[in-house]
Amino acid sequence: MEFSTLLDRRRSIRAFGKAPVDDGEIQAVLEAADSAPSAGDLQAYEVVCVKRADTRALLATAALGQEFVAEAPIVLVFFADPARSSGRYGRRGAELYGLQDATIACAYAQLRAADLGLGSVWVGAFDEAEVARAVRAPAGLRPVALLPIGHPAESPEPTPRRGAANIVRKEGF
Repeated sequence: MEFSTLLDRRRSIRAFGKAPVDDGEIQAVLEAADSAPSAGDLQAYEVVCVKRADTRALLATAALGQEFVAEAPIVLVFFADPARSSGRYGRRGAELYGLQDATIACAYAQLRAADLGLGSVWVGAFDEAEVARAVRAPAGLRPVALLPIGHPAESPEPTPRRGAANIVRKEGF
């Protein structure tokens, strides 16, 4: 798909069909996440691919009851790994670069899912400790985003955007 078409067609999908997602498609999504740029090429993030219904249910609870998380056949959980970037970049690496690395990896995964005709939605509202507990994350990792993925069972209309003219400042404010 042309990139501009992909951007125009991507929507936040919160209703998923029952069909499973092909392992090859999930692998392509994960490879897209792996290809994302990162600070110092350290890839200061981890991704947990969740298929088990009981774990998806725990994630939905952790996501403040957003049940569509449990209904998606796959949920990718993106974690920042502050320790991985702090060695090279100190405090800024620990506080920021891992978060940036995880978010751009999630964005690449989301775009690849859309390119494959899959639906997804970025979930950022959740209890971090509950998410970490649900996937048995080691101490020190910080959950940044959940990405439920599946075959779309809805076709939302585009949402209004502010427009580039309203968000871009030239040479400063």
